[in-house]
Amino acid sequence: MSEKSIELEERKAGKDLYSYQKEAIDKIFKSFEESPDDYHLLYQLPTGGGKTVIFSEIVRQYLKHHKKKALVLTHRVELSKQTSKMLTEFGVTNKVVDSKANLDDQDEYSCFVAMVETLNNRLIDNKFDVSDIGLVIIDEAHYNSFTKLFEFFDKSFILGVTATPLSSNMKLPMKDNYNELIVGETIASLIENEFLARAEVFSYNVGLTSLEVGANGDYTVKSSEDLYTNNEMLGMLVQAYELHSKEKKTLIFNNGINTSIQVFETFKAAGYPIAHLDNTYSKKDRKMVLKWFKDTPHAILTSVSILTTGFDEPTVKTIILNRATKSLGLYYQMIGRGSRILKDKSTFSVIDLGNNTHRFGDWGADLDWQKIFKSPNYYLDKILSDEELESNFKYEMPDDLRVQFSNSKEVYFDIKKFYIESISNGESSKVVLENSIIQHAKICIENSEDVYDAYDLSKKLSDDIDYRIDRYTKCICRSTHNFVTWLKEDYRTKLRLYLRDNFDADFESIHGRPPED
Repeated sequence: MSEKSIELEERKAGKDLYSYQKEAIDKIFKSFEESPDDYHLLYQLPTGGGKTVIFSEIVRQYLKHHKKKALVLTHRVELSKQTSKMLTEFGVTNKVVDSKANLDDQDEYSCFVAMVETLNNRLIDNKFDVSDIGLVIIDEAHYNSFTKLFEFFDKSFILGVTATPLSSNMKLPMKDNYNELIVGETIASLIENEFLARAEVFSYNVGLTSLEVGANGDYTVKSSEDLYTNNEMLGMLVQAYELHSKEKKTLIFNNGINTSIQVFETFKAAGYPIAHLDNTYSKKDRKMVLKWFKDTPHAILTSVSILTTGFDEPTVKTIILNRATKSLGLYYQMIGRGSRILKDKSTFSVIDLGNNTHRFGDWGADLDWQKIFKSPNYYLDKILSDEELESNFKYEMPDDLRVQFSNSKEVYFDIKKFYIESISNGESSKVVLENSIIQHAKICIENSEDVYDAYDLSKKLSDDIDYRIDRYTKCICRSTHNFVTWLKEDYRTKLRLYLRDNFDADFESIHGRPPED
């Protein structure tokens, strides 16, 4: 679909409200009419549900029936421009209060759009009159930067809108700043009624125990970059892209500029059309990159931070989470960038390389936003730690490798289960690895004609061997680097020796005939 036709659809949506949008507006105005003038109301609606459309219509109706003015606050300049444009499409004449705006004519306007920092400076300098502002709307209200402005609007009705009513700073819960939450349409309902695309998720188990958590409660950039710039993770990223997203327009989210640059270089070297974008880019360069991304078929855009809000490119077919996050809001915002529906797009892919779906559940799962709003710590305390998550992982042999073990009905060996059984039976924990080696040898022999074939297959079990040893060392609570390294080498040696000494007898037992000479 062309850019022009997409814009026409957006304008049409802006004027012809959907039933769930009308219902939301009715609920919000009911609260407005029944509450004090200084009431703080929070409204939740998933990314792609049309929050800007809803609050633009609210502003239009408010100004029509009230003699006071309205103010819409955003946290980024792109959002200010998008909001101003949408308000104009609803017939609301508005003024953008940016750093260059001349406010001598503010008496001529009944609606203003402003960035939080810019407005804060204007208010401190007494250059913006708020005495006649009756309605304040806060877009992306989960960001705490807005709360410092509340003191200036102690007589205004404040409406915060967000996809995720969970504060960006858990020390400042949203329930402390808002009196009530109205929950909008669910993601599942929006998908069912074809307002949003359905996500097809491909989740990879990634070891994250090396990551460190910073003061903001999320993983630090430094520890994330140490993990996601190593060759193994870059290789996994490219492999996942080639398997699930090749020739699809793809957006990659990273935690750190250096990671994104490494991703850019890796894909560029592989011959794929890719661009990198971060918050150090000028407005001109950012606009140029985004235009390239929109216009280029099969384009890949690797980014940091800036495209999680206020960015809508409906032609995106794949979202890659090349990072881990502890923020539920960020998780939903990143995936939401791919959920915009088009005539030829009813689904999109999500490739998760940060255990995020294990941590938060599937995007669009039934979340009790009221409980999260009222008791955010109750929800956060239930989220599993990385150690707990990884203890539940099950190694899954890649499809291309599984084909080479097609004669084996089962290739998985549950180390933890066998460890518990061995200890319960009074056996040494070493029995676990002995049985694991026998099982590995068995699947190699099942899919070989001679011992050399079995040797070759055993070398391809490297990832599975490392996984089993890691699980084993967690069971026995010994995980020093030197011990783990030695154990992995010892396992490989013993597997090869077992195949050498037992191949003929095991082959005949498995296949019912001796191996051919």
